[in-house]
Formats: sequence, C-alpha cells, structure tokens
Amino acid sequence: MEQSDWKKRLGVVYSTNPDYQYVTQQEEEVQTLPPAEQKLIVRLERSGRAGKQVTLVQGFQGSAEDLSALAKTLKTKCGVGGTAKDGEITIQGDLRDKLTTLLQSMGYKARRGN
Repeated sequence: MEQSDWKKRLGVVYSTNPDYQYVTQQEEEVQTLPPAEQKLIVRLERSGRAGKQVTLVQGFQGSAEDLSALAKTLKTKCGVGGTAKDGEITIQGDLRDKLTTLLQSMGYKARRGN
C-alpha cells in the first residue's frame, strides 16, 4: 500500500490482524449519455450570489470530464466565466436564450427553465 494515501484512511479503525489489507471502494464510472438523450434545463439563479445573476445548466448525465468539457465549450462560445461541479454548469450572467440555442445546435435536448 502506498504511503501517500493516508488522507483517504483518516477516521478508519485499524485491525490488529497482520494480514489485514485496507481496501478502498472504487466509484463506478458513470456512462455519458449521447447528446440526443440528454435532457438539460437552462435556468437563471440569483440566490446566494450577492444579487449577481448566473445561468445554470442542469440535468447532465455523465462523467465529470465530459461535464467540464461541455462547460469549457459553452464558456468559450459565450465569452464568459463559469464552472462545472456537482453535475451542473454555472455560467456568469443571464445567457439563457444563447445557451439554449447553443445546446440545441450541439444536439442536446435543452429547454429554458424560467
């Protein structure tokens, strides 16, 4: 066992058995659905952001790498900042209409939420 993985084992009670091997659970890789099967909702949110407006793209089903790649594409085409985490993409500003048309042109089933 590597010595550098001690942070993953914090809070674990150890066995006195010398043959015991600590096994970490591997997370399953989520299969990314094709764009035609994705149902994305594009909505505006202001709460918890000091009155600033952000556009959220929710409903993406797939891996974190694919989510961040889609977020990077959207941020580049809109020319704004944003982030992708917890299964949703946050884009700065009110870009609901632009993002909806971009996603639909990319083959996603996107609709405007509010």
